Amino acid sequence: MCRPPGSLAEPWAPPGAWLLPPALLLALYLAGLWRLWRRAPGRGITPLEAAGFVAGILLLAFVLGGPLNAYARWSLGAHMAQHMLLLAVVPPLLLAGRAWAAISLALPRAVAGGLHRLLHPASTWLAARLGPATVAHAAVMVLWHLPGSLQAALASERLHEAMHASFLLAGLWFWSALWRRIRGQGAGPAPGVVATVSLMMVMGFLGALLTFAPRPLYPLYGFRAPEVGLEALADQQLAGLLMWVPSCLPYLAGALWLTWRGLGRAGRAVRRPAAGLPGRNTG
Repeated sequence: MCRPPGSLAEPWAPPGAWLLPPALLLALYLAGLWRLWRRAPGRGITPLEAAGFVAGILLLAFVLGGPLNAYARWSLGAHMAQHMLLLAVVPPLLLAGRAWAAISLALPRAVAGGLHRLLHPASTWLAARLGPATVAHAAVMVLWHLPGSLQAALASERLHEAMHASFLLAGLWFWSALWRRIRGQGAGPAPGVVATVSLMMVMGFLGALLTFAPRPLYPLYGFRAPEVGLEALADQQLAGLLMWVPSCLPYLAGALWLTWRGLGRAGRAVRRPAAGLPGRNTG
């Protein structure tokens, strides 16, 4: 059985091989970005977009390999923070950085072309499926937070890694589909707004269940939380509040952005015909 951490500031074990892919992606991204900006600073990818990708990679390392990961073994609240960051924060940060535009410049041209031909059709198809992406996002959220599922994941390192991978992949799928709606010129805002509001309702329902449950729902955390000085029910309530309130903010921001862009497009469409009308003859 693993030893409980004393605090979040306690030294943590070095991360394993899982860190290599994000580190490689970051290195390729920075190399491609340097080549892109050497020609014209800020061209193609803005500094803010690049900062988003770097922040997403660093946050991913913190979530999966930092002290938060060690504390999540003992606190349901810390574990919930991991899940919500992987679903709602890391994916939009990574996608905001236009990763492929930079990484393709760091690869040999033949390799970049082969990867583009291999991955582009699948990624385009997935990004166009907002409905299935929303269902998968909600399913991952619900199924892994069933007491039996979470207990099983905590008992198996491989299953635990698969759980975290499913959160990240479901997040990337949903947010890529939402990005398509936000960035697309002809896409209407309504489907994206409905999708984000639906997910906020699911998260609110689950968060309320955890917050107002009269007893701990996860026996393993009921045993582990007191080992690090936490009252089990209070720890569960903290997890519920994290899912219920702050985790909904990225989805709310996405819905508001879609609504703003949709209203802007509608306003421009109204002004264009009006501008083409002939002036009224008052003579």
